[in-house]
Amino acid sequence: MPEPDHRSRPGAGAETGSPSRTGTGPEPPGPFRVRPIVTRRGPDPQQERATRTRLLVLTAAAELFTARGFRHTSVQEVADRVGMTKGAVYFHYPTKEALTVAVVEQHYARWPLLLAAVTAEGHGPLETAERLLAGAVLAFRDDILVRAGTRLQVERPQIDAELPTPYVDWTELLAGLLARAEALGELRAGIRPRAAARSLVAALFGTQHISDVLHERADIVEHWAETAELLFRAIRAD
Repeated sequence: MPEPDHRSRPGAGAETGSPSRTGTGPEPPGPFRVRPIVTRRGPDPQQERATRTRLLVLTAAAELFTARGFRHTSVQEVADRVGMTKGAVYFHYPTKEALTVAVVEQHYARWPLLLAAVTAEGHGPLETAERLLAGAVLAFRDDILVRAGTRLQVERPQIDAELPTPYVDWTELLAGLLARAEALGELRAGIRPRAAARSLVAALFGTQHISDVLHERADIVEHWAETAELLFRAIRAD
């Protein structure tokens, strides 16, 4: 799914969470750091109407990117979908790549919000990991910007913009949570936190991809529930 500049190791994040109820002190900073992707950009909206227009354009682009991909989506099609001229779309997003980057940035902006919401619930680290992944699955199913960003990341070689490297921050986040779970005795003996984190990330993104290809993610929640039950049972201490 993970982040925006994944080539940097996660240190301080935008969301630090709230104090843990497990007695282990404050939650560590999250790894999802929002960094703008380098691209040409339109002017920042100064009025609420302009902000709403940009969101309409972005949503229309996300719908088309999700259904057709980057190569087979044109700016004209985006304009037609929102009832605008192509020039009006270019005013807000001066290139097709700028529109693509905006969708990808919105995709990654979802994860710090999810992390903050789950952290605020105050669960132990292993349950936090479970709930984060379940929340990501819902986003893959329900959030068009997450869905579009996921497809665009797969199509990175076709896009003339340096998009973030996916998966890395999700792995870092889960590895940190599982290391804390190990310290609290929540993990089965012999489980290596980072290896388990890599497996969870592979399972998450593999599940969403298979569900997308076969059923347009209509069954992703049920399939992830089956996968998560198996994986977390394997790593959880008896």
